[in-house]
Amino acid sequence: MTDIKALLQSLGIKDVNPGACTGRWIESEGGKELTSFTPIDGSPIAKVVQADEAAYEQVVETAHEAFLTWRMMPAPKRGLIIRELGDALREHKEALGELVSLEMGKILSEGLGEVQEMIDMCDLAVGLSRQLFGLTMHSERARHRMYEQWHPLGIVGIITSFNFPVAVWAWNAAVAAVCGDTMVWKPSSSTPLTAIAVQHIVNEIMDRHGLTGVFNLVIGSGRVIGERMINDRRIPLVSFTGSIEMGRHVSEATARRLGRSILELGGNNGVIVMDDADQNLALRAILFAAAGTAGQRCTTLRRLFLQKGIAAQMTERLIKAYRSIPIGDPLDESTLMGPLVDEAAVQAYLGAIDLIKKQGGEILYGGKRIDRPGFYVEPTLVKAHPGMEIAREETFAPILYIFEIEDVEEAIALHNSVDQGLSSGIFTSNLYAAEKFLSHEGSDCGIANVNIGTSGAEIGGAFGGEKDTGGGREAGSDAWKAYMRRQTCTINWGHELPLAQGVHFDVEA
Repeated sequence: MTDIKALLQSLGIKDVNPGACTGRWIESEGGKELTSFTPIDGSPIAKVVQADEAAYEQVVETAHEAFLTWRMMPAPKRGLIIRELGDALREHKEALGELVSLEMGKILSEGLGEVQEMIDMCDLAVGLSRQLFGLTMHSERARHRMYEQWHPLGIVGIITSFNFPVAVWAWNAAVAAVCGDTMVWKPSSSTPLTAIAVQHIVNEIMDRHGLTGVFNLVIGSGRVIGERMINDRRIPLVSFTGSIEMGRHVSEATARRLGRSILELGGNNGVIVMDDADQNLALRAILFAAAGTAGQRCTTLRRLFLQKGIAAQMTERLIKAYRSIPIGDPLDESTLMGPLVDEAAVQAYLGAIDLIKKQGGEILYGGKRIDRPGFYVEPTLVKAHPGMEIAREETFAPILYIFEIEDVEEAIALHNSVDQGLSSGIFTSNLYAAEKFLSHEGSDCGIANVNIGTSGAEIGGAFGGEKDTGGGREAGSDAWKAYMRRQTCTINWGHELPLAQGVHFDVEA
């Protein structure tokens, strides 16, 4: 059994913690108390005094002042500081991963994997710090040189969700930091302690260098702190991870002030399994993608399209596999599926089950709450039909809808018929089906995989989706450009002043 008190103390967490930090912790006299509960059994872990508006103002002002200095540090030197952060996360990986599992409910290997993702993100950012490239272009004017360069943007607001309480912050923070930005992080109110633990780790690194105000934290409600952030002109970019409904609100608020947003919203992800697929490979991928994190990933597999030749066999194998999934305490290494995050999530699951039955879906396995302390439900398999409206929505729970399809063309059409467009996959050994799925007339998602499930994206590629998923991109590839502003520069090193496009404008002077 985990010694919770010792775990919290090792990460700097007290019984009651301040909820705002600029590198120095800020006491909020008007802040309301927030209790963090573990979904393992519903018991309280520790409390946080949320940031009030005065604390928010102090954090943003400090972040702005820090930006004026931080942006002038050479990018490779900023990268060395992020390298130290990655090393510190390696030292604290076991404890922080355990805290992620304790506070959020994902199994321990996933909690540790989330911290490893932070470490990998730091490694990627260190490399990026020497590769923030611009382009050189040929000018049409003689003795002129043209090039692009990238400048730091300013303060980046980072609003994260409960399901990846630390990794998504790192996706943004590590890259934004090497780009020369400062950050204000508002974590989910369901997982404040993991954010406090990360802030303690960051503070140690920044203290070594005499820096403050680069990585900042404000814990508070969306109605108070979140609204201030998305409407604050001092924050040119807001990166938001959460529901489609809230994403629309964030997009509208930032656009109204001509700010930028990176939106990582809902997914209703699908996998196609063709008759010629490696069924053993597909089965393992489906199980992790559908039941991993108790269905609480934005990349969770929610719709499964089985070609008719193998549909009955694959369905029977899935039912058998679902019966064998060990469900329970996520800190027990034998557990493969932990709890949902809270009671509201359980009720959303049960509400979805009721709608499935009303809309003609057949529950093949699961569909019930598990009678034990905490927020546990059965992973659920549903025989679905294309007219089921509930299957077009994202329920943040382990519910998998199974459809039968004739061919890859029908499968792609059904797959693309929903409003979300995050992650997708096809299992096949047929070159035509694989290439069609990846072609212009294939998957309309931001992520498309062949013989891989929908979950488990690597940080080397840009992560994000299309349609109602928001169009944002984070982590690898050229996602760093979102955290900077582009500037086109032209230098005339001659003694004439030719105009572009052959324009003549000669006057006596």
